[in-house]
Amino acid sequence: MNRLARLARLGLTVGTAVVLALGLTSSAEAATGNIRYFSASGQEARIDNPPDNVCINLRFRAQLLANNTNKTVSYFFGANCSNFTSDLAPGRAVSYQNPLSVRVIG
Repeated sequence: MNRLARLARLGLTVGTAVVLALGLTSSAEAATGNIRYFSASGQEARIDNPPDNVCINLRFRAQLLANNTNKTVSYFFGANCSNFTSDLAPGRAVSYQNPLSVRVIG
């Protein structure tokens, strides 16, 4: 009986360690590359390796928005990812849509 209890404790310990290890490795992913954007006056900004599924407010309205990441980016006319405009595939750019926020969708 004592041996069975030890095996059960060992199984519980190993199971807990596996769950913790998997939980720690499943952190938020990020796109590789950057999102570059330019204002009407030519001011440039960029977001390096943006996280997946996180709304990012731009510092200013983007007259030109370039997706230089490996994932699709949704862009929105309003702040806080309101008023969806369209999706932008990797390696593509769009102008005169004037987005104010973006989200990497994968």
